[in-house]
Amino acid sequence: MSDAHQRAPVPAAGDLPALWRCPLTMSVVICLLILITLDPSFIPEIYKASWRMFSFLRTTALSIMVFKLSASLALLPFIIGQVFAADVYYDIPITNAVVAPDGFSRAAIQAGTFPGPHVIASKGDVLHLNVSNELHDPTMRRSTSIHWHGIFQDRTASEDGPSFVNQCPIAPGAFYQYNFPLFNQTGTYWFHSHLSTQYIDGERGVLVIYPDDPQKNLWDVDDESTIITLADWYHTPAEQLMAQFKLDGHEPVPDSGLINGAGRYVGGPAIPWSVINVVAGKRYRLRVINISGYAAYTFSIDGHTFDVIETDGIATVPLTVSSFMIHAAQRYSVVLHANSVPNNYWIRAPMTAQGTSKTLDKDNVKAILRYAGAPIADPVTSTGGGSLLQEYQLATLINPGAPGGSAPADHVIDLSFDTAGSGIWEINGIVYTPPTLPTLLTIINGGTTASDFNVSEHTFILVQNEVVELRIHGAQHGITHPFHLHGHAFDIVQSAAGPVNYVNPPRRDVIGVEAGGVVIRFRADNPGPWFLHCHIDWHLEAGLAVVFAEAPAEEREGPQSEIITPQWLDLCPAYYALPEDEQ
Repeated sequence: MSDAHQRAPVPAAGDLPALWRCPLTMSVVICLLILITLDPSFIPEIYKASWRMFSFLRTTALSIMVFKLSASLALLPFIIGQVFAADVYYDIPITNAVVAPDGFSRAAIQAGTFPGPHVIASKGDVLHLNVSNELHDPTMRRSTSIHWHGIFQDRTASEDGPSFVNQCPIAPGAFYQYNFPLFNQTGTYWFHSHLSTQYIDGERGVLVIYPDDPQKNLWDVDDESTIITLADWYHTPAEQLMAQFKLDGHEPVPDSGLINGAGRYVGGPAIPWSVINVVAGKRYRLRVINISGYAAYTFSIDGHTFDVIETDGIATVPLTVSSFMIHAAQRYSVVLHANSVPNNYWIRAPMTAQGTSKTLDKDNVKAILRYAGAPIADPVTSTGGGSLLQEYQLATLINPGAPGGSAPADHVIDLSFDTAGSGIWEINGIVYTPPTLPTLLTIINGGTTASDFNVSEHTFILVQNEVVELRIHGAQHGITHPFHLHGHAFDIVQSAAGPVNYVNPPRRDVIGVEAGGVVIRFRADNPGPWFLHCHIDWHLEAGLAVVFAEAPAEEREGPQSEIITPQWLDLCPAYYALPEDEQ
């Protein structure tokens, strides 16, 4: 755990962050907004750096004023409910550094450390994550934003992180404190940059919410020593690789794969493998997280099986397997019984990625499972085959069942995706292009119908509490596309030609979409703008995304209305005051 981490067990009401202080604070904000509207000279110089932003603030101020007044009154029950939660603080500096996780030195971006820090919390905590942008390397993006992957952000869509959907990026030299309650969420998550392809350069980390778990009797050890990250790694900055992808249409192939930040490439040095230490007779909850920008992996441990008990933060009925495929951004928790002969065993994660590279050995993505008393040596074990997890076999443990059951959904959306030229992807004939101002700002300013958004924003309007069924039809290009939905977990009603299941389908927030497509369902009960996109970062940057503007009227007013801070409103003027090469 980082030295920059602090935990305050029971804050007094006066110690609550500005985000959730009494309505009086909101009244002060309203007065300031009125002043800005009536007297533009009151606006600080930074706002005047962009006439476009200046004009926006003037026309938006009155809408936000009304929005804030109703939101401040709605905050009272929220504050009461949070008084007994623990406030957890982390400082996360985003910095440039030279790293060599596979032996090849290159400039990179790190979230304080490499391969990334662990943010640790407990069910019901309130997270305060102070992100300071210290980036300066001109070969990579210098602004940034962070997405807390898998967190639903109930009433805090402003904290979700995607640039130009939920916020403007954080300018270099600035900071932003992400504040959000975790409520009842538990499980395995992660965080990463959500600006362009920036997280491929290293800006990512782990987020684990430790629960009062209904299955805690199944394991003896579950701590930071049993977290396993899988990452693809490139020797060239992502901006350069993306430019090449736009020219030739070939997804950049990684140079190596990393397990817990260590790996090897063809012709490179013998970097020591990462080691997971175990004691014979104990049971370990391994949290396996694919933090890659492109690659998938098949995870196994020689000489062992394990029980799958969680997918993407959702507890599942235990299922014993020998291996599982894990796509970019997916997470699994498995219980490993350390009941083999004490020795060293290979942890294997052969990479699945289209294309080849002279430096990449796809099968040589490994780590070591080391029993106490075993020699310090590489394993000599071999893989034993066994049963590969089939996703349809998974069953949700708590509150199973797709929303609406087998009855027709309230809102069916068909999404067909394909390439639209070299390095360009589209859904239903539209290449997603980020708007100048975040989608959330448009909603706050009155955006309610699809015509209120740019066509290239590809925004669908969802009605509060309706059952939404997405039918995602895959492209015929031999690639499995891991689609991630922000703001929700969803039930997988059908995948490819597999069985239809409304009773106890798998539930998660990332689904691998093959040519056969998938059918997923969720209930629109979380107002906000939520991204749905391919988590192959090259494809997201190439346009493979849509946005759901969920219950926009309820987002502005009522018990589920958005909580916005002045600090959040400051992000756009600061960003657009930058020269283009610093953005």
